Amino acid sequence: MANTTQYSLYYQIRAFKNSILQFHSFPFSEVLNSDILRQIIEDSAHHRDRVFTPLVTLSAFIYQVLSIDGSCRQAVSHILSDRLQQGHEAISIKTGAYCKARNRLPLKRLKQAVESSGRELHKQAHKAWLWKGHHTLLVDGTTVLMPDTLKNQQSFPQQSCQKQGLGFPIARIVGLTSLSVGTVTAYCLGAFQGKGSGETSLFSQLISSISKDELLLADRYYCTWAIIALLQQQGSHFLVQNHVQRKPDFRTGKRLGKKDHLVEWKKPKRKPDWITAADYNALPEIIIIREVRVKGRIYVTTLNDERKYPKKELAEFYTQRWKIELDFRSLKTQMKMDMLRCKSPEMVEKEIAVNLLAYNLIRANIARAVQAEGGLPRQVSFMTAAQLFNQRISTTFALTKKALKHVIDGIFEAIVSIAIGQQKRQKQPRAIKRRPKSYPLLTVPRKDACEAINL
Repeated sequence: MANTTQYSLYYQIRAFKNSILQFHSFPFSEVLNSDILRQIIEDSAHHRDRVFTPLVTLSAFIYQVLSIDGSCRQAVSHILSDRLQQGHEAISIKTGAYCKARNRLPLKRLKQAVESSGRELHKQAHKAWLWKGHHTLLVDGTTVLMPDTLKNQQSFPQQSCQKQGLGFPIARIVGLTSLSVGTVTAYCLGAFQGKGSGETSLFSQLISSISKDELLLADRYYCTWAIIALLQQQGSHFLVQNHVQRKPDFRTGKRLGKKDHLVEWKKPKRKPDWITAADYNALPEIIIIREVRVKGRIYVTTLNDERKYPKKELAEFYTQRWKIELDFRSLKTQMKMDMLRCKSPEMVEKEIAVNLLAYNLIRANIARAVQAEGGLPRQVSFMTAAQLFNQRISTTFALTKKALKHVIDGIFEAIVSIAIGQQKRQKQPRAIKRRPKSYPLLTVPRKDACEAINL
């Protein structure tokens, strides 16, 4: 009996890996390893359903967040199609059993799968994809909306400037993404407003996930004494534009070149709200920071070797920070994560985790394709890779050996065939041509508006 159960577990994991194109003979084959998948199975409460097993449910959930429709009905239809291809009996396309199976998926393990897959690929990045040998991370915050339900409003209240019943619950996400491969390596979720909901407060929970000698690129909002001191304390590096309220004086400190110096930053007397008094007191009274000015812009960094890191190269490299904006655009626009579908806070968190996991798996397959065919991961179209990945989740589910390798070879070749970032065109206005529909905005709760027109 134990052998039968073990074989069944092995088959489930192998089938799931096939579906996400994780073939063992290709690079990065252990981005989502078997231990994580086994833990998802073991921690899924009461998974007795023979159709909606944990990994079948997760596969359908990934398909759902990537699909154009994005509905539970389409996810169940995907499972039905898989079963028919494998010669199993048909199932009902009612969504109740699938929704219950999604509820059973363990949130903790899903978040773990996101961060372990993103981190593993980030660490395995080819040397040619790195800047001066540094594994570089990007950080920024974004927001997502969700259905206007009472439970969602309690956990993720709408913006205070909106009238009750007219806004949507909103959550803030702060994430770390890999510059070289684009994966999400860590993230933190919170309410949009209230104590502990600011970007720096959420980011403080991610600082420990940045390894020694890794380089972090951030916007000027993150240019604070406490953040830089914590990063220095753990041996991480930092490159950021100077905060507008801080006025550097290049006549002071140790001169490294024109408008380039090392300077002491003293610890502020007032500590940030997001750090404990004990942790703040443990930080040094003074930190040494390098400040440089290039074309009127001031940059702050912990990369103090002016020969290895000339200031013009620092300024040019800092432009890569914009890549995280493109990563969030891929998630929110192309994967439609800007408006979530789940109606309870726990399922909202699971939906976000599965979106990020699907994003990482697509990025993993882009990296595999580039490793096999040549190029850089950031020069491959994410949308093309997402379309190919989603179309092949079903067809690779039951394939093995030569047949699977043949399919994956063809997909990888197709992925790298569409390059991006090569166009040169003039700057465009931040305006849209298409006019919105001429419907008025809702000024009272929908329930009241419906009652008013049905009197």
